[in-house]
Amino acid sequence: MMNRREFLGVLAKTWVAATVSGCTTLRPARQGDIYNLAPFGQSRILHITDTHAQLNPVYFREPNVNLGLAAARGKIPHRVGRNLLDMIPNATPREMHALSYLDFTEAAERYGRVGGFAHLATLLQQLRAESPGALLLDGGDTWQGSGTALWTRGQDMVGASNLLGVDVMTGHWEFTYLEAEVLQNAKLFNGDFVAQNIKAKEAALFEGIAVFDEDSGHIFPPYVIKSVNGRRIAVIGQAFPYTPIANPSRFIPNWTFGIQEQELQSQVDNIRASERPDAVILLSHNGMDVDLKLASRVTGIDFIMGGHTHDGVPVPVTVKNASGLTVVTNAGSNGKFVSVLDLEFGLSGVSGYRYQLLPVFANLLAADTTMQNYINEVRAPYKHLLDEQLAVADTLLYRRGNFNGTFDQVICDALMQELDAEISLSPGFRWGTSVLPGDPITMERLLDQTCMTYPETYVREMTGSELKVIMESVADNLFNADPYYQQGGDMVRTGGMNYSCEPGATMGKRITDMTLRDGRIIKDSATYKVAGWATVGSSSTGPAVWEVVADYLRDQQTVRLQTLETPRLKGVANNPGIADYAGKISG
Repeated sequence: MMNRREFLGVLAKTWVAATVSGCTTLRPARQGDIYNLAPFGQSRILHITDTHAQLNPVYFREPNVNLGLAAARGKIPHRVGRNLLDMIPNATPREMHALSYLDFTEAAERYGRVGGFAHLATLLQQLRAESPGALLLDGGDTWQGSGTALWTRGQDMVGASNLLGVDVMTGHWEFTYLEAEVLQNAKLFNGDFVAQNIKAKEAALFEGIAVFDEDSGHIFPPYVIKSVNGRRIAVIGQAFPYTPIANPSRFIPNWTFGIQEQELQSQVDNIRASERPDAVILLSHNGMDVDLKLASRVTGIDFIMGGHTHDGVPVPVTVKNASGLTVVTNAGSNGKFVSVLDLEFGLSGVSGYRYQLLPVFANLLAADTTMQNYINEVRAPYKHLLDEQLAVADTLLYRRGNFNGTFDQVICDALMQELDAEISLSPGFRWGTSVLPGDPITMERLLDQTCMTYPETYVREMTGSELKVIMESVADNLFNADPYYQQGGDMVRTGGMNYSCEPGATMGKRITDMTLRDGRIIKDSATYKVAGWATVGSSSTGPAVWEVVADYLRDQQTVRLQTLETPRLKGVANNPGIADYAGKISG
């Protein structure tokens, strides 16, 4: 673990913003002056993504494990902590805190919370004032992630997005509401909801379900043309391609998804030929690795502004393809960052650009009054529920990372104790805020980790072989060498069991040495009582997970974690995507 002296040494650096006109140059910045951007180019594109319904400022710890394997090893976004900051020689302490998990508690206490739509609104107003007509894109995962989003079926976030002035968005967790609710929310949204890869099933088309285009079957417009200071910008939507696999298909039974690479190429070609845009942007919720592969195979896209994997990418990645270059970015999560893409144009399209990832520090940005009043209004009916103090955290509670976070451990321990199980399983969701030591764990903070439309718990008997199949399947979704087979999320979280994981192995050979917490070997033919939640196939019958965990926390009063059950890792020694790991690493 990095000690304080090493951390302060790292913090002696200053912030970077990448300005690119064929190459990258760096701009120094002054503390407190990070939001004053010098003029550049003719058109400004602003990008937020994965805010997960966090209307008020929060704490959010970046991962200490984000493994990249094979060709992705050591490349953005698979660098964490000092391994990432070493690539950014000019970062200030404040912005380095935003980008890393390093000494998170102390730095969070010093620099305060991040995000919050009222503070975000203030920053966006300033950025628009610097470049009138700037376009605001939202990469999705906006309508889910909080109690108020669930209870209003996402409509609180539609209203907040309208006040924020979002021009174009696509989606993922938006589709975990019912089909009719999604369409209604898209109708209430003042901007354009776009998705080139969502179509109606043939049987549904025959039955006459609502679609944007009966000929193509698109549920939503595949793209939109926006004028930004006289320049025509094409924005194509790419919703999360694995929605019906990663989330319940029963909510959106009439729609198909997928990467749709060939369809996308046809869209780009047609847009280039018929619309004559000055720039083409893919607003994506694929995840960074999928976007990087897509950029190498689909031509004609100038920029991919991505989401889903919650990666705060301070330096864009340029990808070569058959006919040119595509620049890939990702703007983090929870309203913690705004990415600013300033475009310069020549005779044949984009001739240069400047990309800057701005962290949203609530104590540096005054809350916009109109937005804050709206937030207070939509929260008022639920405030007594959200504010209930369930327990106090004795340690930093967080989720983000390839394996168990401390809040995941709390959930797993609660499932085991409250449902009387030997083993617990909890999904590897990337959303969820952080709680500092000594702070109360309120119902709102618990809902940040668990609030969704399929929260029901279960208890069932599973054989050791069934457990291994589950573990292997999730590991393959996370570590498959082909990004197109990575279906989102991190590794399933476990309670009451230990195991070894070799991420670079092949399917069926990554998970070994499975034992119970007391050291007994998990046998293939033996049965074990397993508790879990969030079943994708069919709804379970148990109480909502937040009810189970809330009961546990009320009894605990103070949360003291005795252990963090992380797997023993093989074959990842010296990987830049892992640091300060609680488990054992070999090879």
